[in-house]
Amino acid sequence: MIKTIILIGGPMKGTRFRPLSLELPKPLFPVAGYPIIYHHIEACSKVPHMKEVILIGFYQPNDALNKFISNVQQEFKIQVRYLQEYTALGTAGGLYHFRDQILAGNPDSFFVMNSDVCGDFPLKEMLSFTVQKGGGSHCTVLGTEATRQQSLNYGCIVENKQSHEILHYVEKPETYISTTINCGVYLFSPDIFSTLEKIFKKNQEDNYNCDPNTQMKETIRLEQDIFVPMAGSGKLYVYQTDRFWSQIKTSGAAIYANRHYLALYQNWHKERLAKNGELKPQIIGDVYIHPTADVHPTAVLGPNVSVGKHATIGEGARVRESIVLEGAVLQDHCCVLYSVIGWNVTIGQWTRVEGTPNDPNPNKPFAKVDVKDTFSPEGKLNPSITVIGSNVQVPSEVILLNAMVLPDKSLGGSCKNQIIL
Repeated sequence: MIKTIILIGGPMKGTRFRPLSLELPKPLFPVAGYPIIYHHIEACSKVPHMKEVILIGFYQPNDALNKFISNVQQEFKIQVRYLQEYTALGTAGGLYHFRDQILAGNPDSFFVMNSDVCGDFPLKEMLSFTVQKGGGSHCTVLGTEATRQQSLNYGCIVENKQSHEILHYVEKPETYISTTINCGVYLFSPDIFSTLEKIFKKNQEDNYNCDPNTQMKETIRLEQDIFVPMAGSGKLYVYQTDRFWSQIKTSGAAIYANRHYLALYQNWHKERLAKNGELKPQIIGDVYIHPTADVHPTAVLGPNVSVGKHATIGEGARVRESIVLEGAVLQDHCCVLYSVIGWNVTIGQWTRVEGTPNDPNPNKPFAKVDVKDTFSPEGKLNPSITVIGSNVQVPSEVILLNAMVLPDKSLGGSCKNQIIL
């Protein structure tokens, strides 16, 4: 029996994803028409003997989360539960806190997945790889290649190329260590909890003996507290993938993930992709349109566009490389490029909404999406995709370029390289 734990974080996380995470927990943000963690659960459902998916985080239970859990249980015929931490316990603290629920039913092993990653997850291949290594290995880490410079932003892995044992692990190193990086997807055997118990008891001891004025240590971090000491012990291995993988830290990364998940639909879910036809809009490349959306036949969509529930796209509208969320209205002849249009937003006629793509450098093999700061060192807004928060009214015949608009605003005119508070 296999289980999966998805670490979904909480409201203090996902701040770089604002204003989109103001309305909805970031793990539920729709990419290619479905919530981010829907793609995780779909990948899990294809693993033989997968019994249960457990979501761990510190969001307060809410209608959106409850409805999502109910829907995916029905669709995938798999048990899904949410376990709420009393506070942020770190990437491994929640695992230890809920160890009894994870170990219920005596699973042979369990996956752990970060919710802020996306990809064509090779879970079955990871499982086969781990079985070949024998039951003695505590953990298999999913790894992929990055550029030398970008590897500094991730956990870096030095492996034995023959056995794939991890010999050395450093989280976000100061200098170059390796181009093999941690993808935030792991496969553990249940005996990892004995390692977690030792670290928990050491933290308790440290808290007991520490200065009363210092902060108590409640978190356990998988990367620093588990992988660093475990490297070189013969119990930590890496399975490398060359499939699509990316983090989703910013809304720009969501546009990038949207493109790749739509491309994956060509292999697994062609029925989700819109098709050209009589009295249908012109479709270029991969496009997802929710069945309840109303798109005028003269509109042109694509490539790489997702249109959410009850959205309306008017006559002659042009949408490319964008996500249009539920209830949004794009009026006649507007143009939307490299943007996220929030819930219940109205874009006026002949208005142009455009952002700057944050794609990996195509000339560098293994390049990933850069997580850029919002502002440059000179205090200027860095060019990025345009993000319009929920319930915003954008007038007709204006231009929005590289803008971020917070929810519930009525714009009076054009704006460029601005955050509209």
